[in-house]
Amino acid sequence: MKGFSSSNSEVFSQKPEQLWDTISKENNLNGTHPFCKNNKTLVWSDVEHRDQIEYFNGMKLTRVFTEWLEGKGYDLWIGEEDGPKSYVKWRIDEHKQGSKLTITVYPHLLRKWPKLISFIPYYLYIDPKLKSYLSSVIRGFKWYLDTGSSVPKNKFGKHSWFS
Repeated sequence: MKGFSSSNSEVFSQKPEQLWDTISKENNLNGTHPFCKNNKTLVWSDVEHRDQIEYFNGMKLTRVFTEWLEGKGYDLWIGEEDGPKSYVKWRIDEHKQGSKLTITVYPHLLRKWPKLISFIPYYLYIDPKLKSYLSSVIRGFKWYLDTGSSVPKNKFGKHSWFS
């Protein structure tokens, strides 16, 4: 994947299998995602996975899964139906305390700009916003797995792009 990327990770006390069961479940963002109003299935089968996330601010993005790595993670494209898409990798690794979830986003923002020009706006504005978002998403899964209850709206703070 070409361009800049932003990433965040969190260690979970659950085993990788339990984390995988949660992140690979149909409609998995309902109850786990602090900015998700609704996670609707478009297609969820053995060969194809596609869904839509509606954020609290009304934005709707479609996720099209391209790689399904059973027990390890997946890759997907996310974006508005007819708009530019960002590439996202979800990965689970074993960890001495249980497991570790890492989400990496290769955003479409500034992708067509020359790196020399896009470097400063990316690292001063986009990267911090994405890292904050990813932290909240991962912490939402952790909350859900640790407490057994749905994560409250904006649990880890509001986000200007999604709340």
